[in-house]
Amino acid sequence: MRSLIAFGLVLSLAACQSAYYGAAEKFGIHKRDILVDRVEDSRDAQGEAQETFQSALEQLNALIEYDGGDLEKIYNETDRNYTRAESAAENVRERVKAVEDVAEALFDEWEAEIEEYGSASLKASSQRKLSDTRERYAVTIEAMRASTRKMDPVLTSLKDNVLYLKHNLNARAVSAIRVEFETIERDIRALIDDMQRSIASSQAFIESMRGA
Repeated sequence: MRSLIAFGLVLSLAACQSAYYGAAEKFGIHKRDILVDRVEDSRDAQGEAQETFQSALEQLNALIEYDGGDLEKIYNETDRNYTRAESAAENVRERVKAVEDVAEALFDEWEAEIEEYGSASLKASSQRKLSDTRERYAVTIEAMRASTRKMDPVLTSLKDNVLYLKHNLNARAVSAIRVEFETIERDIRALIDDMQRSIASSQAFIESMRGA
């Protein structure tokens, strides 16, 4: 029963996407335009996530330097930073999925329409452009996926620290987190670097699509 419901939701979503693309085309907005817009949205979401994870790292720095004071206040700020990071990560995932959806629809349509050409030279030219666009897209989407995959272990580490601090609001808890800090710091910095590479790849793809 559950699988039938899930299958129905997939069909419904696919129908909604098709209807959206169809309606957009009536206003002169083609899948290619939507793809560029969604890559831009994904680029911006990753930029915001970068800032959020950087804030979380700075808060962890403040935590491990704790030397007396209101530990509960520090915990609350740590918890807020984790919640922001979780929300930013979910936004990135949704944006990347939206890019994948429209890219798949665009390439399927493009491939089908190539078969409609009567001119062999125009058909060959369109096929080359499709192949080139696919290759550039593959580089961009893999960069997005790579940075997205790194978010989950970082979020897990941040959550572990938040939970541990919540149930152990004392200096010993801070000492325990301090031991883990070097690994967390390395993971967050690696994530931020990956996001920067993905942002750069997205920007290059956007420019190539607009210049093509």
